[in-house]
Amino acid sequence: MAGCGHPLPFAAAAGLALGLALFAHQLLLTLAAVVIGPLPAVQTALYLSRKDLSEAAAQAVSEPAQETQAEPAQEAPALPAGDIEAYLVPLEGDEARPEGAGAILEKNYPQGSGEKYIPCGSGSIKNNTNVSSADIAAEITNPLPFAVEWNSPDPQILIMHTHATEDYRLSAGLWYRPGDGSRTTDRDLNMCAVGRVMADTLNAAGLNTLHDETLNDYPSYTGSYANSRAVVQQYLSQYPSIKIVLDVHRDAIETENGSRMAPVCTVNGRQAAQVMIICGCDNGTTVSLPNYRLNLRFAAAWETAMEGLYPGFTRPVLFSYRFYNQDLTPGSLLIEIGGHGNNLNEALYAGQLAAQGLISALKQ
Repeated sequence: MAGCGHPLPFAAAAGLALGLALFAHQLLLTLAAVVIGPLPAVQTALYLSRKDLSEAAAQAVSEPAQETQAEPAQEAPALPAGDIEAYLVPLEGDEARPEGAGAILEKNYPQGSGEKYIPCGSGSIKNNTNVSSADIAAEITNPLPFAVEWNSPDPQILIMHTHATEDYRLSAGLWYRPGDGSRTTDRDLNMCAVGRVMADTLNAAGLNTLHDETLNDYPSYTGSYANSRAVVQQYLSQYPSIKIVLDVHRDAIETENGSRMAPVCTVNGRQAAQVMIICGCDNGTTVSLPNYRLNLRFAAAWETAMEGLYPGFTRPVLFSYRFYNQDLTPGSLLIEIGGHGNNLNEALYAGQLAAQGLISALKQ
């Protein structure tokens, strides 16, 4: 240590002071959260706080003792965004099919036509509002209301899940287990797994994307949109650079006899789940989305890009009097990745394709 100016006592003192500050900060956050915040939002607040403070701690301790730095810890490598095989999971064969298994019916849902449908590139928008078709057709010709920054150190996109525990079947055959409710807290099997594929794909393309895996619908499904709203607001407060917020779900379509529908298509020889964007509209009373037209432009651009790249991949955009917290940014949309009749691998592949479509839309 000769000639180093004895940095260790200084580093130890700095570490002790920082440790006390971290403890006090965490305690204050926890007490405030218990009083005012829903549980999922509290978990997210603490996660974001720990993230910032741990980064500050690393910087503060390393600066006075640079001569004695250890090798930095290696982060786990990200899965390759271009290789969907790296994400896929083993599926159960028909030998595992239990007695009384439910049936799966596959279907490709086509684009719509007629007065309720507005053409959108190769896709379409289903208009369930009183806004005229001519008005919608004119609006979607306008440019996007935001511009993302490519290869930015600041987050541009947030992916999250109001109904994170929604999941998919794990059977290779067209059946599902009796009593299967299609929900799980296992983040490797629920919507979080799909969100990871999307985030990896976007990040690999140079779009700085955050992925929140808070289970906003657990332990209680009631209040999940209030929970997810608080989570998104925390991210927007901490990262005002975010332009786009994607709430990633899956649909649930059943026949009267209990068979589950699986919206499917084939892209490059592999079967994928179909996707559907949902864009809310202000109704002047119960649904307050004064800037809904901006989100509609975004929905149209994404739909056009996805269906143009992968014909048959999208169902028509649902434009309806729905809120879904889409007032928080002009780039807030909900997307359904398949349904509870799809298997997980179809959904994972669909997540990658949807992200590639978004990349294309934003480049244009």
